[in-house]
Amino acid sequence: MFTHHAGKKWRRLSVLLAGILTLSACSLTSAPMNHEGHEMPTKNSEATSAGAFEVLSGNSFTLTAKESMLHLDNQTMKTVWTYNGTVPGPQLRVKQGEKVKIVLKNELPDPVTIHWHGLPVPNNMDGIPGVTQNAVKPNETFTYEFTASVAGTYWYHSHQRSSVQVDKGLYGSLVVEPAAPTADPADQDVTLVLDEWMQDDSMAQMHGGGNSGGEEMNGMDHGTMVHGSMNHGSMSSSANPAINQSQNTANGHEDMAGMSDAEMMPLMYTIFSVNGKTGPAIPPIHVQEGEKIRLRLVNAGYLSHKLNLQGHEFRIVSTDGQPIHNPPLINGQLLNIAPGERYDIEFVANEPGSWLLEEKSPYPGAKSLAVPILYKGYEKEKAKPDTPQMPIVDITKYGEAAKSRFSLDQPYEITYQMDLNTQTMDGQMAFTINGKTYPDVPPLNVKKGDLVKVTMVNRSKEDIHPMHLHGHFFQVLSKNGQPVSGSPLIKDTLNILPGESFVVAFVADNPGDWMFHCHDLGHAAQGMVSEVKYAGYQADFVPDPSVGNMPE
Repeated sequence: MFTHHAGKKWRRLSVLLAGILTLSACSLTSAPMNHEGHEMPTKNSEATSAGAFEVLSGNSFTLTAKESMLHLDNQTMKTVWTYNGTVPGPQLRVKQGEKVKIVLKNELPDPVTIHWHGLPVPNNMDGIPGVTQNAVKPNETFTYEFTASVAGTYWYHSHQRSSVQVDKGLYGSLVVEPAAPTADPADQDVTLVLDEWMQDDSMAQMHGGGNSGGEEMNGMDHGTMVHGSMNHGSMSSSANPAINQSQNTANGHEDMAGMSDAEMMPLMYTIFSVNGKTGPAIPPIHVQEGEKIRLRLVNAGYLSHKLNLQGHEFRIVSTDGQPIHNPPLINGQLLNIAPGERYDIEFVANEPGSWLLEEKSPYPGAKSLAVPILYKGYEKEKAKPDTPQMPIVDITKYGEAAKSRFSLDQPYEITYQMDLNTQTMDGQMAFTINGKTYPDVPPLNVKKGDLVKVTMVNRSKEDIHPMHLHGHFFQVLSKNGQPVSGSPLIKDTLNILPGESFVVAFVADNPGDWMFHCHDLGHAAQGMVSEVKYAGYQADFVPDPSVGNMPE
């Protein structure tokens, strides 16, 4: 049940980040089998200056949710919730068409789940507490089993009180490798997961009112939370000037109730991380001239990140794991990646030197997100500056048009309008769909086989809404009334800026009850959730009222 947060009194500011590191390609070789006939996972840990990071391949895995410590840099340590002790958790690499088994063990004081973000799975494997399963109680287990049917870059995270638990570190990456070998594979395959953290954890209640301990969390609901963040640690650093500046700004606003969510978030979340590291602690990507590098970019945070690849042309080869048709080279443009989105880009290492993949937003934490790209023999050279003002790639105009499944003028069985807004309800901020908050938002009711067209309009004055559909991919047909002119654009998460409107279409081909929500998880916690419900579908679990299922 959704309840509004109980007011927005600002005290000070804090930031929370969870990153995920899985550097380098991982070959899937024959693995040992367990007694049930599943491949046991093989481990490929790559040691870097940031430490060792696990890549697990095979088709049978165990993920244990437990508390641990995260060292963002040499001076900043956070208490985090993890899968297998790290933030991000291990990368799972599986082959397309494989049947996959993942056992979730919960060693945390609160119930948890795993949602397989972007990957179509059977409804009862989607990991939504109270909708597809009961959340997994402390000291209990749940087994997820599904076929990895669609190749691409995905990620996994808890969907139990996700604005708290994902913010605290419960996520990892998932790569489904194509069944057929790629014709021109990359020489390096690097996953970079982006996130943000609060600098002063004692101020978490301003934007989510949580804490670091599960016991104190028990009994809390969204009425005590502004956005879903928590106290994520016992030690923090004030060495970053940008962080100090933002904190001074925050301290000058004892009551920030008049600020929009979009204004508050960058002031609160001022430590940006890549794969669980920030600033100089982010390990470099070492390249050799002539190599083709694939970067898998995953945004696990609350903020959009505008990224610049210094010194190189690159191609966007996929978005949300789905390929772009004939992607052209990009030079001097920024790639904007919103919460929940994934972009795979490729570049050829043909400019020897020392470069950065860098954040180019005006946010206080921007300078802490810079990934060194170092050619052999150039490790000591200073990265070169870039032009400060660069346009953002318009993904609706990128790539080459091709035949696709949907069009604007074809007939559809179902049409649905989603007006997304920021409103005041009962004196409190709420994020609404068609003027209502979950669970009172009327669902999108479908039958299997229906062709569905959805119009999404962002009527918020300042807030951004990255909308995520579970269990399905959709095709983006138009933006602000203009048909998509580039590659057919297949996504599961779509970023919608204030005033923008998009038309998307999908086929109802995966029966179940599915969430359709904003992936600014604080917006979802404050009401911006709808559902896609199939006629005649019956869930195969019995809700347990003792668990405290919280699906937002």
